[in-house]
Formats: sequence, structure tokens, C-alpha cells
Amino acid sequence: VAFIAIMVLAGADAVSMFIRLTIVPLATPENMRGRVLALENVFIGASNELGAFESGVTAALLGLTGAIVFGGIGTLAMVALWAVLFPALRDLDRFDEVSTSTQVE
Repeated sequence: VAFIAIMVLAGADAVSMFIRLTIVPLATPENMRGRVLALENVFIGASNELGAFESGVTAALLGLTGAIVFGGIGTLAMVALWAVLFPALRDLDRFDEVSTSTQVE
């Protein structure tokens, strides 16, 4: 059961990563793409280490089960917050709906 759950979650992560890696360049003005993608890579690279640190500290304070519950609640809270703050992203249905904002000079 755990192996199947990991396979499903890994597949979902791959799909979400594909969507993110497609939307960001499409929504970024051409003259800013290099900078935006570099910044995105820095944050993605740092997120794994920061997440591991947060999980370790939380597990030390709350125990393993508490850390898992806290992480799940935090994830759901962030999803809800992003859905409220970024309705255009929430309602995005197709890649051809993504357009770059005005060109920055």
C-alpha cells in the first residue's frame, strides 16, 4: 500500500512540476526569462534543504506524527491561501490561456 501511495504521489509531483516548468516561461516576458528562471531555480534548490530542516525541527518538538500532521495542515493552508490570492492561477485551464505581461525594459 505504501509503495503504491509513493508511486501516485511521485506521479502527481511530476505532473505539477511539468505544469510549473511550462507556465513560468510562458507567463514571463522574453527579456526577463533568464532572470526569472534563475531565481526560480535558487528557490527550488533551497526549498528541499529548508523543508528538511523544518521537518527535523518540527519532529524534534512535536514527534514524528505531529510533524506529519503539522506539515499536512501547513500544505493545505498554503494551497487555500494561494487559491485566494491568485485566482487567475487557480482558474487556469489551458497553456494557451497563459500570456506574458507587458514587456519590461
